[in-house]
Amino acid sequence: MVLWDPAAQSQGPMDTARIAVVGAGVIGLSTAVCISKLVPGCSITIISDKFTPDTTSDVAAGMLIPHIYPDTPIHTLKRWFQDTFDHLYAIACSAEAADAGVHLVSGWQIFRSIPAEEVPFWADVVLGFRKMTEAELKKFPQHVFGQAFTTLKCETSAYLSWLEKRIKESGGLLLTRRLENLWELQPSFDIVVNCTGLGSRQLAGDPMISPVRGQVLQVQAPWVKHFIRDGSGLTYIYPGASHVTLGGTRQKGDWNLSPDAQISRDIFSRCCVLEPSLHRACITKEKVGLRPVRPGVRLQKELLAHGEQRLPVVHHYGHGSGGISVHWGSAMEAARLVSECVQAHRTPSPTSKL
Repeated sequence: MVLWDPAAQSQGPMDTARIAVVGAGVIGLSTAVCISKLVPGCSITIISDKFTPDTTSDVAAGMLIPHIYPDTPIHTLKRWFQDTFDHLYAIACSAEAADAGVHLVSGWQIFRSIPAEEVPFWADVVLGFRKMTEAELKKFPQHVFGQAFTTLKCETSAYLSWLEKRIKESGGLLLTRRLENLWELQPSFDIVVNCTGLGSRQLAGDPMISPVRGQVLQVQAPWVKHFIRDGSGLTYIYPGASHVTLGGTRQKGDWNLSPDAQISRDIFSRCCVLEPSLHRACITKEKVGLRPVRPGVRLQKELLAHGEQRLPVVHHYGHGSGGISVHWGSAMEAARLVSECVQAHRTPSPTSKL
């Protein structure tokens, strides 16, 4: 366990805001990078009990296809997705692409019946979106409708390491520690950003967040170049830089992090139906992650009070299986909330007169 020295945190300009970001998955790290860009003159410390390659984000397949949250407005979701796509597309077109693990991938989303929305809200964000041709659909005899497009894929472990490097370069610190209560960070920090995902059940007392277990396989199948995603999102084949990810499962309320051999066989079988050539693929790894699912992403400020003490907190969690798709857009919004907290911190409140 690594502890910090409050005196060391206090060094520097008097108005330096000391910010703690709790959580080191894609949401926590991207939020920290956005804060470092938006809020000059602050010190940022990432505090987490787990860093890459041991986070939930490391299990994610990292494909940019947005998910809908019942309590998050579509226009907000589209803005977050557009910002995230633009951010990652710029990386994919740069010399940083390989280091960051970001690349373009084309493929198909296929349906057994015609969907209510033939053109989803994100169709004009991805590249080259169109309805699949009859000739393309012949590859999938059990499906009657499909969409073809090019999107981005994030090799999450590489991307998390890349984000950590950005944080360190801007003077940020990474500390390994398990917190039992956000109050442990007071008075060492002026503002806390809670990006703990499922940890928010305890740290934020939020009963609305719950796990949805996801199990995936990594296979060696270098001949598979196109992604294939069943319209339900339950079965998918996502080719990456070094392996192909096969999925998946959605097991609500299941906290089991151990891979299940029968589930692996089922995933492999379902994917082979969509892409028969996978029968020759070699399974190299089974991975399990617990998605932090909530009716809507929680992105808001809260002022914790304990007697005379105050601790401003910005909550940013609950992205479920759609975190990679919207992480940068929602992180930019979280950074704006942090900026408001910093302004309040630097502006002394007038003494009230009775």
